[in-house]
Amino acid sequence: MSDSSPKNPKLLYCRCAFAQVVPNDTKNEVLERLCNSGTSFESVSDLCEMSARNDPRLEQLMEGEEPVKIVACHRRAVKWLFHSGGQTWTEADEERIEVLNMREESADEICDKIL
Repeated sequence: MSDSSPKNPKLLYCRCAFAQVVPNDTKNEVLERLCNSGTSFESVSDLCEMSARNDPRLEQLMEGEEPVKIVACHRRAVKWLFHSGGQTWTEADEERIEVLNMREESADEICDKIL
């Protein structure tokens, strides 16, 4: 018998500490709402740095079949950062990974999708 219930997504939130390309108000509001929600998530200071260091947490995030939600910037940039960090997305990964772009979406739009 298979379990058809939706799986809780793995959630990664990027503070974008070094590039400073994401509006501070958006980053701060999304983080505050995540913290107050009780939702399980991992906050990292900078996804670009994780990629440059080949951080093993990138691989851990990709393991399994759970949906993955990444709160960061442009999908193409996030996908490239994972690739650069040694984690190329397969076609199946494309279907389970959602990237929420704090450069273009409001905190309300993002939080509606993750909370």
